[in-house]
Amino acid sequence: MKIRPLHDRVLVERIDEEETTAGGIIIPDTAKEKPQEGRVVAVGKGRVTEDGSVTKLDVKAGDRVLFGKYGGADVTLDGNDYLILREDDILAIVG
Repeated sequence: MKIRPLHDRVLVERIDEEETTAGGIIIPDTAKEKPQEGRVVAVGKGRVTEDGSVTKLDVKAGDRVLFGKYGGADVTLDGNDYLILREDDILAIVG
């Protein structure tokens, strides 16, 4: 399925965290939090300013990003879980 977010929205696939700690302790699913790191799958055309011009986004498909814990909307497409965020909800690009 091909999807393109609108305007300044970004489609992100979460990157799963490690299942064990550095000391070798296995973390059960019930103790895990949702990851706050993901890979950008698709981006919108850009933010529309008050004068009607479009400002391109700083992120692009393939970037690894960090985002806030409670930002965005969870969606499921073709059996895969994604997150749709506004570019403002992205805190940093990793790497």
